[in-house]
Amino acid sequence: METLNFRFENGARHLKAGPELVGVVSSGNLEVLIENAPLGGACAIEVKTAARGFGAIWEAVMHDFFQRWRLADTRISINDMGATPAVVSLRLDQAVEAAVEESK
Repeated sequence: METLNFRFENGARHLKAGPELVGVVSSGNLEVLIENAPLGGACAIEVKTAARGFGAIWEAVMHDFFQRWRLADTRISINDMGATPAVVSLRLDQAVEAAVEESK
C-alpha cells in the first residue's frame, strides 16, 4: 500500500454537516469519505492505494478535482484498489454532489 497526501488552500465551497461515503473497496474500485474539518479554508486529501508508483497521476486528478469544486474545510479519505482516473473522478464528484451546501 502507498499513502499519498494532498492539500489545496483557499477553498470557497463548504459541505453540509454530515460525512458522506460513496463507492466500495473491491478489485478495481475505491471508496471516498468526505467530511467537514477545521482546516483554515483548505481541502486535505489522503489516498491509500494498492497501485504503487502513480503519485503524479493522482496529483493531476486531485488538482483537477479541486479546480472544479474549490472545497474549503474539507477532509477526503480515499481507499483505492486500482481504480482508473475516470472512476476516481466519478466517485469524488458523487461524494461532493451528496455533501456540498446549496448555493444561496
